[in-house]
Amino acid sequence: MMSITLPAGATLRPLELTARADAGSSPAVRAYAAVRNEMLIEATGRDDDCLTASELLSTLSSTPDRDRRHWAIELDGDTVGRCALDIVLDDGGETAFVTVALLRRAWGRGIGPAAYAQVERVARDAGVRKLLNWSGHHDGEAALPRLDSPTGFGSAPLDRTARFLQREGFRLEQVARGSALVWGEGTVDRIAALRDDATAHAGDYRVVQWMIPTPDEHIDGYAWMKSRMSTDAPDGELGMPEETWDADRVRRQDSRIAQRGWSMLVTAAQHVTTGELCAFNELAIGDDPSAGSHQWDTLVLSGHRGHRLGMLVKTAGLLAWRERHPLSPRVTTYNAEENRPMLSINEAVGFTPIAYEGAWRKDLT
Repeated sequence: MMSITLPAGATLRPLELTARADAGSSPAVRAYAAVRNEMLIEATGRDDDCLTASELLSTLSSTPDRDRRHWAIELDGDTVGRCALDIVLDDGGETAFVTVALLRRAWGRGIGPAAYAQVERVARDAGVRKLLNWSGHHDGEAALPRLDSPTGFGSAPLDRTARFLQREGFRLEQVARGSALVWGEGTVDRIAALRDDATAHAGDYRVVQWMIPTPDEHIDGYAWMKSRMSTDAPDGELGMPEETWDADRVRRQDSRIAQRGWSMLVTAAQHVTTGELCAFNELAIGDDPSAGSHQWDTLVLSGHRGHRLGMLVKTAGLLAWRERHPLSPRVTTYNAEENRPMLSINEAVGFTPIAYEGAWRKDLT
């Protein structure tokens, strides 16, 4: 796709990536990463999800399961926004995640709607039939009306982002809560007590842990649990496609995380009698030991629920993580507001809300 001129003299420019994985980030990627980080801080006031250009680079390229396309929005030679289209290939490319974001200084010029129209056209031409978007929402003025999640859990303010998405034909399907655990006096003792209580209720299970890359003895079981993450986690009416995971896909995931310069700990519950892995939790951090950590996926397979395995893998993981990364001051995570079992575990551990995201869907006819 060639560069396209937008209103106010802005340009939508495809982000070109080098074919060599070891070539490093280009000036265009560095500008793209910088504007991404600036927009995150503008929107949230936090830098938890900011990435350096080198860290971001490994997430930009396509894989056998994702067709990823990116554009920089430029205005007078300055990068002021970004667009991304992440086409999920598990369902034949019918579903895609879309992002269109601008720095505040570029608002109000018609650039965002024009850029979105171009990205949607690319999606349609690629055969995409459903677009999904996750956006942070902020109350700002207290008088803003609210949109209730159709799941019955949570709501989002009708802020600038929500109004934009509604105008473009998206509908709110779910609200997710961002939470943070800040390590403080007594945190380890509280988590240890919860871990011990969960262990007492999970006599048929043991905890196994590994740092990526995933060892061969656990790779098939881990792959199966990752595939269930796409089917068993609450998603309202988003219609997330079922993902197919095997050992090769796990290895690709591990390799991308390593290329990013990050490390990840997986804590799993293993059924003692059968050896089956039946619950897992992921914790990750970049190469700065004083930065925040991230709790990614957590899941208990449906046939093994009711044994406090979610609490077991979360607490065992956090305790091991604290020993490995004592300088990391906090852990952030996201959960659907209707996922009360996981939210209850998080709240007992000490996570408190810090942000809310809306999950939006648009069907392309």
